[in-house]
Amino acid sequence: MADLIELKVPDIGDFDSVEIIEVLVAEGDSINADQEVITIESDKAMMEIPSSLSGTIKEMKVKVGDKVSEGSVIALIESSDAGAEENEKPAEKAAESKPAEKEKPAAAESKPAPTPTVANPEPERTETLPYAPDTGSAKKPSHASPSVRQFARELGVPLAAVVGSGQKGRITKEDVQNFVKQVMNAPAPKAADGAGIPSVPVVNFEQFGEIESKELSRIKKISGKHLHACWLNIPHVTQFDEADITELEEFRQENKEMAAKKGVSLTPLVFIMKAVVACLRQYPEFNASLSEDKQSLIYKKYYNIGVAVDTPNGLMVPVIRDVDKKGFLELAGELGEISVRAREGTLTAKDLQGGTFSISSLGGIGGQFFTPIVNAPEVAILGVSRHQMKPVWNGKEFEPRLMLPLSISYDHRVIDGAAGARFTVMLNQMLSDIRKVLL
Repeated sequence: MADLIELKVPDIGDFDSVEIIEVLVAEGDSINADQEVITIESDKAMMEIPSSLSGTIKEMKVKVGDKVSEGSVIALIESSDAGAEENEKPAEKAAESKPAEKEKPAAAESKPAPTPTVANPEPERTETLPYAPDTGSAKKPSHASPSVRQFARELGVPLAAVVGSGQKGRITKEDVQNFVKQVMNAPAPKAADGAGIPSVPVVNFEQFGEIESKELSRIKKISGKHLHACWLNIPHVTQFDEADITELEEFRQENKEMAAKKGVSLTPLVFIMKAVVACLRQYPEFNASLSEDKQSLIYKKYYNIGVAVDTPNGLMVPVIRDVDKKGFLELAGELGEISVRAREGTLTAKDLQGGTFSISSLGGIGGQFFTPIVNAPEVAILGVSRHQMKPVWNGKEFEPRLMLPLSISYDHRVIDGAAGARFTVMLNQMLSDIRKVLL
């Protein structure tokens, strides 16, 4: 006999509500276990919520724009799978009696949700997490059932980073959910200790004249919180300089047609990315992150560059991976493809993760220097403005040279002014003679 079972939102963190941005199924649909049913978006990233059982959707309880939390009912599902029903009911009971259940120690450990941007974590936040990202320590092979492995793949969770709470260390769906809870909690930091920042006074602007109010886009709401946290928690220093890219631009123009025949656009940003990676190799602290306790530096041996893209809904920073291993044309193709997907709104959470250094280019718009905000947990970002032809003294006379304005912001806790200046000088040298990138 088929029963109606409530499909509920799993443990996604200590949020009062998370917005549903997409409903992937409808009433009457037949679905399989692990099939995605809704997409939600937190401050961290987008996440698809899968069904925990197979059956037919009899009634949808949510729609796009609704806010859901752990335990919210997504739909009523008709299922004759007794095993699925048995698996579902303990989960419902666990949601109803949160701290009292036997399996809760892992969840209890995850409750403090330490974040990498809090200046001085509270003592209880130093507990061992149910996952260990970027530790580099040896780990035993992950033990999990095929359904749990598929569930983890759907959510983009690396099982090697998850600690199992089941028998003999076996990883359960709850363990994967606890991992996601930690990640989704990460961008909700407090301001630096003792900041005591006063709120901005509320003003009724209508008293001064006619006004119009428009809601911020979803992307601006999400990125705004992250940028605010980065600005509050990172002591910024910005270094300004200009690079002579006269020869680089001549080389680019000479090869522009050849690149177009191969279906790619050879933009200046491609050369800037390769030059940046050469500098990151020489000055690895720019490609690092502070540890959670702010007592050590985590050096990354990979070079993933985040590139800010201006979209109709706001700024997105997709990540291009392994820039050091790719040629100019390959990077040009990948940069063009990911920029199109950013503007179309088809980026996934994975596309926005794993960056080690970011570049914000305003070259297509104009202006000269600006102060880009470091994209934590990264420690540096390069701002690029529009190049201009300027008279430059060569020791005998002024000659016209194409100069590119550079603005490099960095975390002063990690990088001092001398290192910032050296990095900038080397970047200028690389851009002035792009052949040096190949050395």
